[in-house]
Amino acid sequence: MGNELLKTVYSPENFRKKGHELVDQLADHLSASLNGTSDKVIRWTPPEDEYTYWKNFLENGDTTQLFPKIIEHSTHVHNPKYIGHQVGPPAPMASLAGLISALLNNGMAVYEMGMAPTAMERIITEFICSKIGYGENSRGFLTSGGTLANLTALLSARKAILKHDIWNMGNDGELGIMVCEEAHYCIERAAKIMGLGTKGIITIPATDNYSMDVSLLEEYYQKAVKEKLTVFAIVGSAPSTATGVFDNLEAIARFALKHNIWFHVDGAHGGASIFSPKYRPTLKGMDQADSVVIDGHKMMMMPTITTALLFKNGNHSHSTFSQKADYLLEQSEHEDWYNLAKRTFECTKTMMSIQWYTLLKTYGEAVFDAYVTTLYDLGSYFGERIEKNPQFELAVRPMSNIVCFRYIDGRSTTADLNHLNERIRQRLLEEGEYYIVQTKLRGVHYLRTTIMNPFTTPKDLNLLLDRVKTLALDISTSD
Repeated sequence: MGNELLKTVYSPENFRKKGHELVDQLADHLSASLNGTSDKVIRWTPPEDEYTYWKNFLENGDTTQLFPKIIEHSTHVHNPKYIGHQVGPPAPMASLAGLISALLNNGMAVYEMGMAPTAMERIITEFICSKIGYGENSRGFLTSGGTLANLTALLSARKAILKHDIWNMGNDGELGIMVCEEAHYCIERAAKIMGLGTKGIITIPATDNYSMDVSLLEEYYQKAVKEKLTVFAIVGSAPSTATGVFDNLEAIARFALKHNIWFHVDGAHGGASIFSPKYRPTLKGMDQADSVVIDGHKMMMMPTITTALLFKNGNHSHSTFSQKADYLLEQSEHEDWYNLAKRTFECTKTMMSIQWYTLLKTYGEAVFDAYVTTLYDLGSYFGERIEKNPQFELAVRPMSNIVCFRYIDGRSTTADLNHLNERIRQRLLEEGEYYIVQTKLRGVHYLRTTIMNPFTTPKDLNLLLDRVKTLALDISTSD
């Protein structure tokens, strides 16, 4: 009986039938989202209610309704009024490439378990390195997300800068990295995973516009040296996650060169600006970085989760991890670029390079320029509209497609306004027509939007401001 069940599970004809049905359902969903006929971006329910729903569905639900219900209960990132988190609406071709990866399931630890995607990965990373401005000796690889990529980059920095072989011999002193207080939390997490502790995270204050205050670098570095810390890396944000503001990468590069420390750029969100002639200047100085992270699932139209980690000196891309696995990896003196388990945290990983390669082959690099430039233009437009409206306040003038703002009434205290803006955001979430998020900057609560959909229009953004004003009045009146 078990064999008959497995035949059904693996039936090509069942797959063909269900696959056609699912693609039709997803295409209908895509059409409704993009055309605005889908009335809600999110159908929000409390966590316990959602848990109860799916627990009951597992026991009593109609199997034919499984995929439709998953679609219904998910956040619709292709809806133009999705302007929340930094996860983009994937291009349908990239999603189809992801289906190939999911079905073929080549693990890519060693070359023979991923021949085509391994070659594609080198081609893609060489291409991105060239766009950054790196030379022929640069290299890179793809990995599962910016958090893992940033951690790997800092491990590479530690191995490259320090004379002591910590990877094999353990730590014999206190180490430190420098990073702005507005950097993504994964940098602090990586430092603590590496055993640096709170003391080893040298946090540089931000300026009034939330970028790293580079005038303080020397002071904070010398203070760390006096405290017997060996500083081996500095991280620049391109941009910071909360505000979308870029650090002064040129100044950071000069500082890193002066002190012979590793310069890493977390360009998970904004690194794709290398493809936009209009917005590439936001990354001035990035070509001097020792390593750079760029997410494909943020500003390059790919499904989650895929990230490029690029190294100016290609030797660092394959020398970070040194350990023996005779059953899997052969020892070699040459650059063993095609056995990826030697170079990444992951042993098994998805065939994610297919997504990058498919978009580049199908549409050319112009598609990345069109996407980034469109979204950054919308961010600039939205910032200008907010700036001209006396009922709103910008946290900072946008440098990207991330815009933080709040409703103000000119009378309330900061605490009252914080509470009001929190309630506005919760009401928007419960209504579901728009999806935005929130952040707190120096004790002030802001509504935070990330314009990720190129089909979001100025009208959509203006209607959001109108809705926020209506909700603010309604909340104030009901209190």
